[in-house]
Amino acid sequence: MRVLLANPRGFCAGVERAIEIVERALEIHGTPVYVRHEIVHNRHVVEALRAKGARFVDDVDQIPVGAVTVFSAHGVSKAVEAHAAARDLHVIDATCPLVSKVHKEGQRSVEKGFEVVLIGHRGHPEVEGTMGQIPGRVHLVTCVGDVARMTPNDAAKLAYVTQTTLSVDDTRDIIAALKGRFPDIEGQDMRDICYATQNRQTAVREAAGSVDVILVVGARNSSNSNRLREIGESMGVPTYLVENAAAVDRTWLDGARSVGITAGASAPESLVKELVEFLGSLGKIDVTEIEGAKENIRFGLPKQLAREARTPAG
Repeated sequence: MRVLLANPRGFCAGVERAIEIVERALEIHGTPVYVRHEIVHNRHVVEALRAKGARFVDDVDQIPVGAVTVFSAHGVSKAVEAHAAARDLHVIDATCPLVSKVHKEGQRSVEKGFEVVLIGHRGHPEVEGTMGQIPGRVHLVTCVGDVARMTPNDAAKLAYVTQTTLSVDDTRDIIAALKGRFPDIEGQDMRDICYATQNRQTAVREAAGSVDVILVVGARNSSNSNRLREIGESMGVPTYLVENAAAVDRTWLDGARSVGITAGASAPESLVKELVEFLGSLGKIDVTEIEGAKENIRFGLPKQLAREARTPAG
């Protein structure tokens, strides 16, 4: 069996940064370090950090007053920030810099007197955080149909931003509908769309033309992992989202001479290796890395961590 590994795949710079922030916080402050929500959408990452002393909670009310607290890569609302401050929590913010950039873009639009259109998935932590970071009126648009239902106060004063885990391809039709109905609408530079999302989707499309089956390593609640699965299916290739090798149904591989493997932006490479080893246990395989976009981006850690490493909070 031929096994083709999509590139790029797995961890993006924002996820790597968030995980490192939790690990550094544990080194500096000791256990426990509290994390509001999953630091990233992957159970294996969460369990590994929990084993090191991280404690994951759904709400800041579950965190002891004054405790060291990390906000997840998805970002949080102003209300959550205020709630944490009221409980005197020692907060370290692991919000992905690209998510923070969307927050600032929306805030600048409101300062200019605009209402903001947020293109994203209702209920996603990043969307909830972004809506709570923008002080003015925000219209959440999840599909083209939502555009027709919008009722802005002034159609000439609108600006749109997008959830970072959506690619240019994901948002193209919605943006076209927005521009069709509101010709004066302003929007973020498409170069600000998350590079990792776009690159991983492009890689799946590249792999789909050469394989019989695609396996996407990622969590069920991972937006970008689910989108990778959808893209494979849209190209006519049976595509399955699996948390790990144990989740693979062998019948999926019946008659398959080639299998493509990729991983969502919050899935560790160790799970990809485990999956390749599993396929190897079924018979002889020939593994090939598909060439793709080179990712050299790395986001710096908060300067706060360097200061605290010198003088840990007591």
